[in-house]
Amino acid sequence: MTYRITVIGTGYLGATHAACLAELGYEVLGMDVDPAKVAALSEGRVPFFEPELEPLLRKNVESGRLRFTTSYDEVAEFGDVHLICVGTPQRDGEYAADTSYVEAAIEELVPRIRKPALIVGESTVPVGTASRLADRIAELAADPSQVELAWSPEFTREGFAVEEFMRPARLVFGVRSERAEKILREIFAPIIERGTPVVVCDYATAELVKTAANSFLATKISYINTMAELCDATGADVTLLADALGYDDRIGRKFLDAGLGYGGGCLPKDLRGFMARAGELGVEEALTFLREVDAINMRRRQRVVDVAGELLGNQWIGKRVAVLGAAFKPNTDDIRDSPALNVAGRIHLHGALVSVYDPKANENARRVFPTLRYADSVMDACRGAHLVLHLTAWQEFRELDPAVLGEVVAERQVLDAQNCLDRDTWRAAGWTYRGLGRR
Repeated sequence: MTYRITVIGTGYLGATHAACLAELGYEVLGMDVDPAKVAALSEGRVPFFEPELEPLLRKNVESGRLRFTTSYDEVAEFGDVHLICVGTPQRDGEYAADTSYVEAAIEELVPRIRKPALIVGESTVPVGTASRLADRIAELAADPSQVELAWSPEFTREGFAVEEFMRPARLVFGVRSERAEKILREIFAPIIERGTPVVVCDYATAELVKTAANSFLATKISYINTMAELCDATGADVTLLADALGYDDRIGRKFLDAGLGYGGGCLPKDLRGFMARAGELGVEEALTFLREVDAINMRRRQRVVDVAGELLGNQWIGKRVAVLGAAFKPNTDDIRDSPALNVAGRIHLHGALVSVYDPKANENARRVFPTLRYADSVMDACRGAHLVLHLTAWQEFRELDPAVLGEVVAERQVLDAQNCLDRDTWRAAGWTYRGLGRR
């Protein structure tokens, strides 16, 4: 059977899924409640930056395999399989995840369905959500025997979303029937045939995989950042320490880069949502350590401000500081919970004159923090600067010529908060180089 697929929610997750599924040959209908977003996508324009996505989207819109709508009626009539890709942000004033967008999608879609359909949750939700939604689907469906729920969490990283959809590390299918598993295996057959492992499990395990994975990664990042603090105190080098640890295949080198810490729309809120759900389940002590993981991560931002102050002789007023980076990581324009933008804001509040440049995130940052100055280039941001802060590890910044940059700054001082500039090259060009946890 050739399935027609709908994707509800067209943010980073949904737009990528829609374009990639169309690229696999399916007829796909993307749905969003935001008419402006639907209009942009229908013209082949992605309203955010994600490498490789816009050409893929445009190609499949032009071919007719991919369309977009704001109508749940059209979605219900069109689709055999419905992917729920809406956001689950952190609730205001709480740690818990807000699942209202997922619930709203179910409430709107299910009563309209008049044919056999599989609903597939892709969003990150607290464990127990899928089971509750399955019960609600049975109440809402005109024929409960024809509408089934599966949960298949996504693991695509911003900046690598297309590549990781097409070649994921694994696929996880949380199902209650052989029929649901069969449909998912058929849909993802081109990916499975490339050797991608498939884990078939219950709803609860599928839900836990995503939050457990993100919590583990956050823990690994915070761990190496505590080692950076020890290295600063002892004169050791955290980069060499990480290399030595990484040779142990029980540990591995990935996510052992000390720096400014993590941010974005996933790791921080997933970590906190995981802790909140553990408390609701009566096992809060099992995840108490994650509070320290979160605290370590937030402490890194103040650490960068403190080191910047040291380099400026703790004289902020009248000092010009160039900030390279505003996005929470390279290859995206996403500034949600961005450590770089947070540091820029803190330094601005100390009284320094802050000039920010990011290859893709300037406009998003300007909307959130309009009191900062935003430059059109690295050279513009650094002109007259007493200190350069490297806060987001864009390739453009890694490839800078420190000798050329040194001609426009007031003082050749750089704080490499991502520990990825070539220290020796910068020092040879006359710069005072400071990393985090590096001699």
